[in-house]
Amino acid sequence: MTQHRHLLAPLKLRNHILRNRIVFGAHTNNMSDMGLPGPRMEAYLLERALGGAGMIVTEPVPVHATGVLTRGNLLHSSDEIIPYFQRITAKVKQAGAVVCQQLYHIGAHGDSDLSFAPHWSPSGGPSYHDSDGSHQMTEAEIVELLEAHLAAAIRAKKSGFQGVEVWAAYHSLLDQFWTPWSNRRTDQWGGSLENRTRFSRMLIENIRSACGEDFIIGLAISYSPAYSVTLSAQDLCEIIALHDATGELDYVTCGYGSYLEFEGIIPPFTHGEKLTTPLTEQLKAVVKHAVITSEAGVRTPENAEAILASGQADLVSIVRGQIADPHLARKTTEGRVQDIRGCISCNQMCWGRRSRDYWISCLINPSVGREFEWGGDRFVAAAVAKSVLVVGAGPAGLEAARAAAEMGHHVEIVEASSLIGGQFRLAGLQPRRAQILDLLSWYERQFTQLGVTLRLNCYLDEAEIAAHPADVVILATGSQPDETGFQRWMPHLARLPGLDLGGVWSPEAVLRREARMGDSVVVYDEGSNWRGVGTAWALAEQGKQVILVTPEAFVGKEIARTAADGAVRRRLAQLGVRMLTEHCIAEWHGNGVTLRNMLTEALETLPTSALVMATTNRAFDPFPASFPGKTTHRIGDCTAPRLAAYAFHEGRKLALSL
Repeated sequence: MTQHRHLLAPLKLRNHILRNRIVFGAHTNNMSDMGLPGPRMEAYLLERALGGAGMIVTEPVPVHATGVLTRGNLLHSSDEIIPYFQRITAKVKQAGAVVCQQLYHIGAHGDSDLSFAPHWSPSGGPSYHDSDGSHQMTEAEIVELLEAHLAAAIRAKKSGFQGVEVWAAYHSLLDQFWTPWSNRRTDQWGGSLENRTRFSRMLIENIRSACGEDFIIGLAISYSPAYSVTLSAQDLCEIIALHDATGELDYVTCGYGSYLEFEGIIPPFTHGEKLTTPLTEQLKAVVKHAVITSEAGVRTPENAEAILASGQADLVSIVRGQIADPHLARKTTEGRVQDIRGCISCNQMCWGRRSRDYWISCLINPSVGREFEWGGDRFVAAAVAKSVLVVGAGPAGLEAARAAAEMGHHVEIVEASSLIGGQFRLAGLQPRRAQILDLLSWYERQFTQLGVTLRLNCYLDEAEIAAHPADVVILATGSQPDETGFQRWMPHLARLPGLDLGGVWSPEAVLRREARMGDSVVVYDEGSNWRGVGTAWALAEQGKQVILVTPEAFVGKEIARTAADGAVRRRLAQLGVRMLTEHCIAEWHGNGVTLRNMLTEALETLPTSALVMATTNRAFDPFPASFPGKTTHRIGDCTAPRLAAYAFHEGRKLALSL
């Protein structure tokens, strides 16, 4: 308790007591079923309440037809959601959390493919979400949106929510009113600060009048310093002081980024941590009533405690940290922070799935979004304890072994190398990705606590597995680099011309420091993800002259879903990496490479001392289909090489079925 005494201290908002200062902040989980909150969303939110969060702010609900942004959005302007949410809020409150709902309208930055409606904005500016323009609202339409926000707040109260969070972050509708660049109106809604804040002040006043003195009202804002046209810290402090002076505002949540600085909204590992504390500290100095929540890059209880102890905020919003481990707050309360499964800030399955309009999940916690199917992120002891042998300690094997042990099975996991993690560990050796190594250390601690036998430097052959006393064999032997140099977009070449000359390496060989490459390297990145891009980054940081070649239209295409592609391209450019898109490798010469332009078919030969081929791996499965007298399963890359998320998923899913 003493270690995190500020974080675990209760806080009163209106007449509601938060049991600690940990907020599971609003984010689009995209889990609605035809616009209604169903079992998937219910179990997802309830798990975080059972996990000890002090306050949960749920999925933002659009307040109007012109504000719909995602396929998984909740129904706007409809009382149909009320009974469904009543069921959820009752359970969340019973589990001890205060629960509020975020209300939003995106303003100019809509998505016509989903709304099939014009985007309404103060001054008709362009959308930074799709390629469309927006409609400058009439006064009557502004009043219509005020009424829509109020109706949504009343609906939230009827649904059992104890408050609402009004969304003014990321250059949303309210932020567009506040910002002179996007509000060029000359009527009572534009010009002076009083006019530009009239909409938000009236909105909050209306909600307070309709929903009563016990109803919590929060305001979500964001800080985005990348562009001079967005609001400065001084501007935001002035705006919040104006709202705070009414006494109607209970808290302000401060996020980072905007639709102009999109990668900052959900900052990947390429960014720093605690991104909003410079602003939250200033906000605390100007407010007299509202409390301040720091969001964006608050990943761990240690970060959170430091922010609160230094007086930089009153609350902390830990979203991805509680996606990765929904019991983060409870484990902190129990003094078990070492047992928290730490978020690795990859954005691959949370924002990465949301960006493609799927319901969110988590790379390292496959129960996310499946809590209603899998019984949360918890385990029930198996009726019969089995003896389980797991072969391979990559992501699939690690999660299968841990989950099976959590269910009471007797587990032994063997790994041929000297360290656990497989290729996932190698990814952790790329720049800024050491959080992966932290996760692997977590697995080792869990194995010790659960009594899992871990044997390293242990390669079992077919006879040894057959002779093992285990009832169940789980093969998780992973994949290996393709040694032929085959390229997907050069399918007529079964083997890279010149491969036998030597000097061609895999990313794995590079990261294991087995490759001898000289000073100049061409990295061919077929997957357009971290395996190629991260290796090129690592080589450039070592001082190599790097040329990154990809058949895709831009470097890091698959990383774009995580919002990290822009940051890594900037870093590569700063390091002097030359990036060639829409090119393949025509031939390797031993001391140079001939590239083929996929648009013109033109050939270009470049001198280089080494070639790294980040192409699709091949499954590694040297064992028979089954072993006599044993139940045999295969999971992860040994069935088909894929991203790590699917290996973790298969490991957990199999363990639950044993």
